[in-house]
Amino acid sequence: MFISNAFAQAAETTATAANSWQGTVLQLGLIFAIFYLLLIRPQQKRIKQHEAKVRAVQKGDYVITGGGINAKVIDASDPVDLTVEIADGIKVSVNRGTLREVISAEEMKALKAQPANSNKKSKK
Repeated sequence: MFISNAFAQAAETTATAANSWQGTVLQLGLIFAIFYLLLIRPQQKRIKQHEAKVRAVQKGDYVITGGGINAKVIDASDPVDLTVEIADGIKVSVNRGTLREVISAEEMKALKAQPANSNKKSKK
């Protein structure tokens, strides 16, 4: 009685062992597909959008560099470098690849037109 049960268990174990690697491969494939759809693909879209904005920089746009410098674009004719004005009369050449954010002139006008939030408590 014990011997026949042992053989039956061994046969069942070999059958599940053969299917376990297929299940593992299937699970790894599903995990990779989920990571691709939820993490990799959206990041690639954001990178493409950012590259398109950097290529479309025009004179008059405002930019923020990777170092945190806010500047207004003075000359955007060079495909690699931009000439920006960081203060009145101070012009600097920056590489397009260092731009972190691009704000068009229209967006900047809209931002400046918004009233500042007054979170200050009134004193009585």
